[in-house]
Amino acid sequence: MTHHYHRYTFLVHGTVQGVFFRAYTQRSARAHNISGFVYNTSNGKVAGEAQGIKENLDKFWKDIDRGSPKSHVIRVDKNEINTVEGEEGFEIKKG
Repeated sequence: MTHHYHRYTFLVHGTVQGVFFRAYTQRSARAHNISGFVYNTSNGKVAGEAQGIKENLDKFWKDIDRGSPKSHVIRVDKNEINTVEGEEGFEIKKG
């Protein structure tokens, strides 16, 4: 069976900086075989891109909606974009 990959940009609103949210996102992505990256924005949000098969992305989004223990996620904006061929891993980038 061929898996169809999807890629999304995401923007997380809430208390998500200074609460280990990027590390939490990276751990979740790695656990669910998601590639991409995450970074802090200059206006207090966390943004990134995530790519994987639908079933794995669904699990990843549930984790992101839940957030890290000290975070408070208000909402996550997602937009589907073109996939990136050959991308491996999930990185934390500087904002």
